[in-house]
Order: sequence, then structure tokens, then C-alpha cells
Amino acid sequence: MNRKYLWVIASILMLSLLMTACGKTPEAAKQNAPTETKKLSIGLLKLTSSAPVFIGIEKGFFTEEGLNLDVQWFEAAHPIAVATASNKVDIGATGITASLYNMVTGGQKLSIVADKGREQKGYSSSALLVASDLWGQGIQNIEQMKGKRIGITQTGSTYHYMIGRLLEAKGLSLTDVEIVPLGKMGALMAALQSKQIDAVILNEPNISAVLAAGYGKLVSQVGDVIDYQTSGIFFSPELMKDKVNAVRFLKGYIKASRYYYDAVLTQKDGKVVPGPNYDEVVGIIAKYTGAPLKDVKTGLPYMDRDGKLLTNDIQTQIDWYASHKMLEKSLNASLVTDTALFEEALKQVK
Repeated sequence: MNRKYLWVIASILMLSLLMTACGKTPEAAKQNAPTETKKLSIGLLKLTSSAPVFIGIEKGFFTEEGLNLDVQWFEAAHPIAVATASNKVDIGATGITASLYNMVTGGQKLSIVADKGREQKGYSSSALLVASDLWGQGIQNIEQMKGKRIGITQTGSTYHYMIGRLLEAKGLSLTDVEIVPLGKMGALMAALQSKQIDAVILNEPNISAVLAAGYGKLVSQVGDVIDYQTSGIFFSPELMKDKVNAVRFLKGYIKASRYYYDAVLTQKDGKVVPGPNYDEVVGIIAKYTGAPLKDVKTGLPYMDRDGKLLTNDIQTQIDWYASHKMLEKSLNASLVTDTALFEEALKQVK
């Protein structure tokens, strides 16, 4: 046997020994790597809070995990939850509402697995605003909302929850105000401007738009009063069974969440400052949402750096909705949340 073949055999043996020493044989390494691209569908709204998904697609974090995301665009939150529970999409990414909890109490299944936006102290996301003329009359805090007409999107929405919790935190309740469901953001802003309502719950960049126009004044950021998991990543029943690809998606999502956080949510001396890749991330969000860059910059919601769900808040939400007769049956948070796959993915991401 000549030296060339001896060298080849020796090299193979050495590689095998190295892989074994690392706890992986060549065959095991082959099994752990994505062997083919898996297509997963995801239901999204064109919102800034979908940023980690946009980033994951643009930066190739999902592709690295052997996944091809098929984005399905929706116009409202509830249809995304319905599509996810019925396996029409593999992943849903949207707000957590009373209607979602009612779906689960009615026998439909989906699992909230990760963060997609929350209210957090020190960050602007959602807020209570009052009409400027009332502000001038001294109506400048939550405690003074008694008897006022307050606009929200719809009954049982995240906006309904937020105003209820804000009032209760300051010794009032929903019965102390008149709640006015108006459906769309544009209708809420128009009603405040025309003085059909006295106050309103809005999110960014709508908050900044109203303040700039001058017909509303900021009473309180929601996150300065309560911690609140507003949105989540949901998995369909079928994807929950496909643990390999579920974990692969979450690994890509964790990488993208970190990229987002480091770019736009880092703080210095108690204030949010642009981080590495700030302009790139803002550009990616603008591309997918169609929003102007200046509007994107005013509406960058807080998210956990790893994308970890604020699990204990889910039961708080359920209990609140139940106490206000917005749930058809009682519900334990364990029936609607499952973070085991997320924890497994987090272990695998360096």
C-alpha cells in the first residue's frame, strides 16, 4: 500500500477519533444537520412587533436552520389565531386577546411559545392619551378619567385590557368610565381629534403622530404602570408535534430577537439609544411594513432579548378577562402556553 492511501486512511481515522471525542460520530453529525429545507407557513400582520420574523428572514437565520418561511399576510389578529389553531398556518404571530382564550376554552388548540412584544417600563409602546383641551383643564392623570369617554379598538381586545388594568391600578374600574369601541386606529385618532371621545389608548407610531399634531396629550405609558405580554408567537397543533422543526424555528427566532434588541432597545443612562445595525433593522422593518422610516423609529416595541415569553402574565390576563365576564369558561394558562420547545432551542443557541 503506497503512502498516499496510508495518508488517506490515517486522516479518516483521525477525523473519526476527533468526532467521537466531541461526542459526535460522523453519522450523528449528519443526522443533526438539516438534510433538506422544510417549508413552514407563518401568519403575520404588517406591524413593527413582527420585526424578529422580518429580521430572521432577511438575515438568513431561518435558512441556517433549514427552514423556508412562507409568509401569509392577514388584516386582523383573530383570523391568525383561527388559522393557527386549525393548522392552516404552522405559526401565528399576533396579539393575545380574550377571543384567543375563548377559542381554547371552546376546544381549539394552539400554544403560545414565545414573546412578540410587551409593555415594559422605560419603553414607549402603548399609552393613554387625553384630548388637549381637557389637558388644559387639568385632566392629566389616570385618576382623573372618571366619567370620561375612552376609545378602544374592540371589546375584549388588548386595548380593552390595557385601559382596564390602568384604571384598576389607580383605584378606578371600567364601570367608572364609558368605553367606546371604534374598531380601527384611524377611527380612534379621528374621534379624539373631533372630540367625540375624551381619551384613547393608542400604540406607536400613532402616539407620536397625535402628539405632533397637537390634539392629544400623553397621560401615561402603559408599561410604566403594568408589565404586559401583548403579543406572542403561536404554534399550531401539528407543529407542536414536529419538535425538530419547531425547535429550528425558535432557534432562528432567538437569533433574530437578539439582533433586534441589540440594534434598537439598548439603553444608556436610562434612555434608549441606537445600537449596532440600527439603521439596517429600521430599514428591514420599513421594507416589510411599508411604513416610513421616521414612523418606524418612533414605534419600536420592547421585546425580551431572547424572545422569552412573560409566562406568569398569561394567567394574570386570563383571570382579568374572566373576572370581567369576557371568557366563556375558566382556563389554566398551562392549556394555552408551552415553553418547553423554546427552552430546548435556547440551550442550542450560543
